[in-house]
Amino acid sequence: MTIVIILFWVSVSILFFCYIGYGILLLFLNGLLIIFRFKNKTVTLKEKLPVTLIVSAYNEEQVLEQKIKNTLAIEYPPDLLTIIFVIDGSADGSLEMIQKHPAIILLHQKERRGKFAAIKRAMQLVQTPIVVFSDANTMLNKECIGRIVAHYHDPKVGGVAGEKKILHNHHISAVGEAEGFYWQYESFMKRLDAGFYTVVGAAGELFSIRSGLFRESDDELILDDFVISTQVCLQGYKIEYEPGAFATEMPSATLAGEEKRKVRIAAGAFQSIGYLKKCLNIFKYPLLSFQYISRRLMRWILCPVMLVILLVTNVILVSNQPVNGFYNWFLFAQALFFFLVLTGWVFVRTGKRAGVLTIPFYFVFMNYCMVKGFIRFLKRRQTVLWEKSLRQVTD
Repeated sequence: MTIVIILFWVSVSILFFCYIGYGILLLFLNGLLIIFRFKNKTVTLKEKLPVTLIVSAYNEEQVLEQKIKNTLAIEYPPDLLTIIFVIDGSADGSLEMIQKHPAIILLHQKERRGKFAAIKRAMQLVQTPIVVFSDANTMLNKECIGRIVAHYHDPKVGGVAGEKKILHNHHISAVGEAEGFYWQYESFMKRLDAGFYTVVGAAGELFSIRSGLFRESDDELILDDFVISTQVCLQGYKIEYEPGAFATEMPSATLAGEEKRKVRIAAGAFQSIGYLKKCLNIFKYPLLSFQYISRRLMRWILCPVMLVILLVTNVILVSNQPVNGFYNWFLFAQALFFFLVLTGWVFVRTGKRAGVLTIPFYFVFMNYCMVKGFIRFLKRRQTVLWEKSLRQVTD
């Protein structure tokens, strides 16, 4: 029983730290940093720098015209902004659609070798000190480039992560609603990470790096945005967070589509551990290692297992110590939590929106996808050639 009690408290501690305690700790530490800096750090808009915007797309004819209009509407001096669209492998009408716009540099080849291979091809044309990456199915706010570039006047900044927003309207699906809650939480945590030291992994919908810090790797890289941005930190720079630069994306239309996307991301997360082994060197990168292990590795590797251990050990403790009130109440709380998970699953499956009731379900759903992604990674069944998830369409 001693071992069971230890396992129970270890699982409680890990789960609490990963999802709540880490954020509380950063809130406290960031508060101390503000006190010693005497004021909040502010970003001022100075002279503008030359920028290249790279947009990756594969058979995105449905949204490409909207993306082109959105890109050309960005408020930044045209002589300082180079736009590259790379659409390798696309066999729809994307090629003809982009060719109508001479302001856009078009890269297209019949062979499709994956997103990172496409990015590497585009990077060969980059001659500006700053490069911004975006996806074809996300729309950017007009001020995004200017807000991102302002951070680069700090020589310690090697990259800038924009904010990802899920478009929320009265037609949003139940799974889209849950996805939106998740990204609100992620945005809050990115703000805390940047306040402490650095964002740990930028979202591919909108992020930027100093062009000279880009490092090539093999074409099999799945989670390119996470690895590219974290490699910047390994070179002694930090990734800032800029909520004033944001990418808006339609939510997943179905639970199956969201699961396919999450499992692919999970498989890529485990693959990225091999690419980012240096992040585990706590002596050379103490702050980065602390954030990387706490914010990423523990969630990926430990939390799915701890959820199971917590439930099993709690049941064992109640079965063997029925008079212990704490364990009884804790098991009741777990039962209530999983009832809410089941309720959220029913709502999502039926397409009915349930507000915050979907949060417990999405929490367990993500951990389930992490396990499934780990199995796919071990079996090497996750191809770098992703299949698009069906997204909701705009009104």
